[in-house]
Amino acid sequence: MTSELSVPELLALDREHVWHPYAPMPGVRPPYLVESAAGVRLRLAEPVDGVRELVDGMASWWSAIHGYAHPVLDEAVRDQLGRMSHVMFGGLTNEPAIRLARTLVEITPDPLQHVFLADSGSVSVEVAMKMCLQYWRSRGRPEKYRMLTWRGGYHGDTWQPMSVCDPEGGMHQLWAGALPEQVFADAPPTEFEPAYVEHLAALLGRHADEVAAVIVEPVVQNAGGMRFHSPRYLQALRELATQHGVLLVFDEIATGFGRTGELFGADHAGVSPDVMCVGKAMTGGYLTMAAALCTPEVAAGISRGEVPVLAHGPTFMGNPLAAAVANASIGLLLEQDWRGEIARIEKGLRDGLEPGRSLPGVRDVRTLGAIGVVQLDHEVDVAAATAAAVREGVWLRPFRDLVYTMPPYVTGDEDLARITSAALVAAQAG
Repeated sequence: MTSELSVPELLALDREHVWHPYAPMPGVRPPYLVESAAGVRLRLAEPVDGVRELVDGMASWWSAIHGYAHPVLDEAVRDQLGRMSHVMFGGLTNEPAIRLARTLVEITPDPLQHVFLADSGSVSVEVAMKMCLQYWRSRGRPEKYRMLTWRGGYHGDTWQPMSVCDPEGGMHQLWAGALPEQVFADAPPTEFEPAYVEHLAALLGRHADEVAAVIVEPVVQNAGGMRFHSPRYLQALRELATQHGVLLVFDEIATGFGRTGELFGADHAGVSPDVMCVGKAMTGGYLTMAAALCTPEVAAGISRGEVPVLAHGPTFMGNPLAAAVANASIGLLLEQDWRGEIARIEKGLRDGLEPGRSLPGVRDVRTLGAIGVVQLDHEVDVAAATAAAVREGVWLRPFRDLVYTMPPYVTGDEDLARITSAALVAAQAG
């Protein structure tokens, strides 16, 4: 590096060279430059409208559940760095990855027993879908190659996951006709409706011979619209999948590790999928890592095939540095009263957001666990809403018609009140 760059110089370079998610290139709106982060606060490189520190209401896209610069997680990274940062996973293994696999098996529903470590949440969904397709191909049923899901979902931005995102209301309409054509049910109602189960049953019965698996986000459809649905639909899907001879996949990347008030979304329903994806909060937001877990039946089915291995192998699979901090993050979560903390956050979000129901332009306000949502009756002005929250000293990232928050679990009551107040201000500004 040469001389230190000023904030304007950095932002100019950012605009010229850095392609941000869901943004044009070159950038149109300059991002906020973060200098450092600790606890639940992001420190900006220079003040914006007189504000230098922001309470993080997003937990870095729902991953930093313990906040930033946590001493336990920092120490786990430092300790592992002193041993090795990475070693290939083909033909070699490492203790942090082994321990992480054991822990994931212990805390996820039975009979999930086998763990495939992946680079990111989207990649873990790719792996899960590949598991299902290869399982049926290995059993001599290659015609079972489609996935069934419900509308309103989101599973990632890589190729196969895009095909099971909402085909109309999502971000991937651009690829219509190029993506694999999957089978879509209507979006699940919030409350349990027997007629909707009949709809699922009819659709699955009609397509069972060509469907390899059903894939859904349990309890909360996250980036597809922050919609909640009854856990009884998961019970119905488990029964229907078994009845019609298809696999069941739960995408728990956003819902896992306590976010909804249970350790996993599946726990709300007391059911287990054949394949489960986890990620995001697994490493506490420190490093990218995810996993696809499956049952012994799925693994054995693949192993009996013409190609007896799962045909997937990321370069950074089983990265010991990421696995070490994941072990520390999960341990930190489980050794505390996480359920009580999530209940406290849920109450704070509900109390703070409830007055938003009377605001003009607000369609709905809803909370579940450490998720708070203000839904507007129009598309949100992201720049205006974000700037309004920043002036209140809070970081929020609205999208579509939603101003929402998924704060770190260590967020105190005063900061929760600040987040909810900023969310209502942002909703009015957007």
